Order: sequence, then C-alpha cells, then structure tokens
Amino acid sequence: MRTDPEGHGPVRYGPPLPDDGLPVLPDLTGVLAAAAGRPRAEPVGGGTPLLEAACDYAARRGLPAEPDHVAAAPGAPSLLLALTAALGGDVLVPRPCAAWWAPYARLLGRPVFHVATPAECGGVPDPYALLETVRRVRAEGGDPRLLVLSVADDPTATVAPPEVLHETVEAAAAEGLHLVSDETWRDTVHAPHETVWLSPAEMLPDRVTVVTDLAGSLLPTGWPAAFARFPANGDGEGLHARVLDVLTALGARVAAPVAAAAAHALTEPEPVTAHRAAVGQLHARVAAAAHATVIGAGALSRPPRAGRHLYVDLGPLRPALTAHGVGDAQDLEDFLTARLGMPAPGGHRFGDDLGALRVRLSTGPLLGGSDEERAECLTSPTPLELPHVQRALITLESVFDDLRDDAQRWEPPR
Repeated sequence: MRTDPEGHGPVRYGPPLPDDGLPVLPDLTGVLAAAAGRPRAEPVGGGTPLLEAACDYAARRGLPAEPDHVAAAPGAPSLLLALTAALGGDVLVPRPCAAWWAPYARLLGRPVFHVATPAECGGVPDPYALLETVRRVRAEGGDPRLLVLSVADDPTATVAPPEVLHETVEAAAAEGLHLVSDETWRDTVHAPHETVWLSPAEMLPDRVTVVTDLAGSLLPTGWPAAFARFPANGDGEGLHARVLDVLTALGARVAAPVAAAAAHALTEPEPVTAHRAAVGQLHARVAAAAHATVIGAGALSRPPRAGRHLYVDLGPLRPALTAHGVGDAQDLEDFLTARLGMPAPGGHRFGDDLGALRVRLSTGPLLGGSDEERAECLTSPTPLELPHVQRALITLESVFDDLRDDAQRWEPPR
C-alpha cells in the first residue's frame, strides 16, 4: 500500500472505501443477472427508473427531489470530479477527510485547503477555523468556492452533532460557499434510534448538493453507482446541467445491469433493508470491540458511530513505536499492516499530518478470511464469539498490548 513516487504524477489516490467483507445479497445478484442481457447503455446521468428511485429514497429522508435535479454516475468520485469542475475555484475539506476527496481537485489543478475539525467529531470543519481559512485564502489571492463535508464520516467514523453542523453551515453560508454533503455512510449509523442525524441540505437547501455512494450501505463496492441531489432552484439547475456536461465528456455512465440493481436497492425492499440492518449491527459490534481494545492499550480514538472503520491515534505509544523505527504515519501504516495482517492506512492518506501517528482500521478484515466465515458472522447471534473473529480480535489486542507494554518500559522514571 506504500506510495512509490517513481513513475507517478502529483495526484495521490488513497485507500478505497471500507468494504463490508460480506457476500452479495442474493436479491441483488438476481436483479443484476436479469438485466445483464440488456443491450442498451444507461443514459449519462441515469435513466428514469434509477433517477425516480433515487428521488424516492431521498424523499424518505426528508430531502424531496425531482428527477431533473438528480444525476447518477459510476461512483461518488465521478460526481465529485464533475462538481469540482463545474463550480470552479478552490476547495475546502476537513482534516482528516475521505481519501478520495482531495485527489480529484488536484487532478483539475485546484488548490485544496484542509480545515481543522472540532473536538466532538470529524467530517465537519470547525466553524471558526473555516472562517479563518476562507479569509486567509482570499487575502492571499485565492478563490474558495466549494466545501466538502460528511456528517457520518470516513475516516473518523463519527457523526457530527446537529449544533456543530449548524454553526459550520452558517459560517459556510456567510462566506458564500457551495457545500457538497457526502452522505455515503448515512444509513450505516450504529445506533440509529439514539443518533440525531441532520443533513446540511435541510439547513441550507439552496447551496447544498448531496452526494450518496451506494457502496456505503446498498451495493457491493465492486458495483459502482452513486447519485447527486442538486438544489431545487436556478443555481441547482445550472449546476446539474454543467455536471451532466462533465459526465458526458468522461463517458461516466452507470453500467446498465448495475443501474437495475441500484434502482431496485434504492426502493428499499424488505430483503435489502433487513440485510442492511444486519450488516450495520455486525460492524457496530466489531467496531466497538476493536475500539475497546485500542483504548485499553492506551491509544486514542473517538467511539465509532457509523461505517465500518475507526480512526486511531497512537501518539501516546510513540516511545514504543520509535523503538521499532516508526517515526511517521507512513511508517506506522507499514508496521501495523505487517503486524495485523490487514490494511492499516495511515492518517496522511486522509489529509492528516504525516508526523501524527494515526491510522484507519477497518472492521471488514476482522470478519474472517473466506466468504463462508464472513457469511457466518452475519447469521450468528454472537458473532464476536466465532473462532475466526476471536482470532482476529486477539491478534489486534496482542499487537496493541505489546505496544502498550513497550511504551511503559520506555517511560522515563518519575
């Protein structure tokens, strides 16, 4: 996973979205297989069945939409690239942020400015830091126009509280920014009945475009499909048209069989919703166990509230890591990937400081090494007690406990 600078340009692509690690739902494979014989391509921006299903999906979440204000594409990265190209100007993102956000702006030659997040959560810039960054960039001759944020966040696995989100949205509105709200992980909240979710599009409907990648909760990551919901005004219509222009130039169409499966999943039939709930509960359990392990070893991590991952700061264990030759996030990535036998991308891949010892750990690899083992996790009433899950968690605990013990040995006497 280490980035080799030789033979590469200035764009660096980070790790993919965390996979759920589970077999594909048969209900979806059946729909995709039935559509595989269709000879016609899906229109750029999505066909009517897909767009209508996306509108209904958004409306059930309090975000009504019409098909002419929605566009589909083969994954959220295509949409973010098109939006960045259509809006122009400089881009603002929280630090850390999803690994795929910044590269698409850099690919277009657009400056990207990272903004610190509040103590409560990731995914959303601190409002005061946002105002200061915008004013500094403008004073230096920049042109900030776009803020990308996520209420349910990759990589931090946090969910931004409504009051924090409200202050940030107000600050962005005061500076005339357009917001892209990445709501890919919206339906993966671990405790949906205990978590208050609010979309920026509910607060600032005229200046927020919502992007949802269906790999978050409805489709396998290997079936790329996503949609964007644009503001229901003249500015939204113009932005929608420009995004379609970019998607057309890219030839960015959802594959017809995938479009059929996506439209079916977006209608949220019972097999799909039941599977989504079971997957969410499974990953919530595993994430909670992994979080307890890293915290018990002395590392720092906000409790995971959504998604299939957690974000860990091993700064308190730096003395032990230094003894192993680990001095920055890339070293830490290499060290933990080898020790854990699973990907452990460093925080620098998410725009965090290279010198900070932070990593994103995904829960999918902890579910087993075969489809049979992972499927068993989904059907077991006690997945954490399955032997293969226990082995994975014991490995995680052993690696972190060894670091804790080493750090204690290296502490100077008081």
